[in-house]
Amino acid sequence: MGFKTKIQRVDRPTNQSFYAIIPTALAQSFEVDKAEEFEWIVEDKNTLIFKRSTPKKKAKLKHLED
Repeated sequence: MGFKTKIQRVDRPTNQSFYAIIPTALAQSFEVDKAEEFEWIVEDKNTLIFKRSTPKKKAKLKHLED
């Protein structure tokens, strides 16, 4: 399953910026926090990897005993 998004371009007198919006459902499922840092990794001209700068700790699952 994928989430599509469009890149937005903002032109200012001194520069231009590009923005990619993360869909809410995706951000919530990954528990993204406000102002959290991520980095883009260029794999090739068609693939970008979006990665947390500081990985979240994995949740430990409790083992259910019979």
